[in-house]
Amino acid sequence: MIKKGDIVKIDYVLEVDGKVLDTSIEDVAREYGIYFEGKEYEPLEFIVGNNEVITGLEEAVLGMNVGEEKLVKIPPEKAYGFRDESLIQKVPKDLFKDADFEPEKGLLILANGIPAKIVDVDDEYVTLDFNHELAGKELTLKIIVKDVKSMF
Repeated sequence: MIKKGDIVKIDYVLEVDGKVLDTSIEDVAREYGIYFEGKEYEPLEFIVGNNEVITGLEEAVLGMNVGEEKLVKIPPEKAYGFRDESLIQKVPKDLFKDADFEPEKGLLILANGIPAKIVDVDDEYVTLDFNHELAGKELTLKIIVKDVKSMF
């Protein structure tokens, strides 16, 4: 049984609002039209209790065994948190004059090393949203335990 400190490998299928968004399984990615050429589809490996993955996933695998499959719903507070309106900021468009791209709505960028989505652009300002794209969302995860190694 999986416990804190174990190194686990899982296959997963992530669904949000009834739509499959991500998976570690190539056939599933192809089936749902989310396959990306060049992405390595392989089990996710992490150490349970090391905060390498979201809290809800760490809690879900505890007590599972190799070969076991589970479907879990993970609330926002155990996933990517709730949306925070203070993380939406307007910055002067002039800040982008030396950038190697033109700011446009929907573009994902790094602003001072922090991921942000451009949600609006006008003549003077660019509005950036620093919330994680899955903030405020309940996640549905299908988990299949592929391997477990005890560190001790």
